[in-house]
Amino acid sequence: MKATGIVRRIDELGRVVIPKEIRRTLRIKEGDPLEIFTDRDELMLKKYSPIATLEGFSEATAKSLNQLSGKLSIICDTDGVLHASGEGKKDLEGRLLSPEMDRILKERRSYVANLSDQESIVPVTNPAIDGVTAQIIVPIVSNGDCIGAVAILSKSDGEKLDSNLLNLVRLTADILANHFE
Repeated sequence: MKATGIVRRIDELGRVVIPKEIRRTLRIKEGDPLEIFTDRDELMLKKYSPIATLEGFSEATAKSLNQLSGKLSIICDTDGVLHASGEGKKDLEGRLLSPEMDRILKERRSYVANLSDQESIVPVTNPAIDGVTAQIIVPIVSNGDCIGAVAILSKSDGEKLDSNLLNLVRLTADILANHFE
C-alpha cells in the first residue's frame, strides 16, 4: 500500500470522506460500489467490479469469442480491460478505458463502426491502440446498471463487421449479464 499522508476523521454515523483527488485518480464516482477488506488493524476499500469476480469465466468467454469471430475480443468492466484474446491482446489487457468508451457505457447502447464506411473508430483504451479498422462494442447491462462491455476489434484493411458478429457480441454480453441477475 502507498501512504497518501491524508488523514480523515470518522463522523458520528461512521462515514469517512474519500478526498476528491483520490476519487479522481482511482476513477471512483458517486454511486460506485466499494468492497471492504480488513486484516488485523488495517482497512482497505477497493472499487468493486462484478465482472472481475467471474475471473475464469470472463477470460474463457473472451477466448471463445475470439475463436468464433476470428477477431481480437475484449471483456472489460467500467474502468479497464480485464481480458483480451487474439492478436494484439497484450496491447489491451490491464489498460484503462478511454473517455469515449466511458461515454458508450453510460449511454448503454451498442456501437458499430467500420472505417471503410467512413465511420469513426472509438479508442477503447487510453492510450488507444493503432490500426483498428472496424469495431463492435456492446455494453453489459445487469439489473439496469452497466457493469462493463464486450467488444471485438479488427485491424484488417477494408473489413466490415456485419450483423452476425453484432449478434454474437450481444449474445456474449447477455450471457455475462445473466450471471448477475
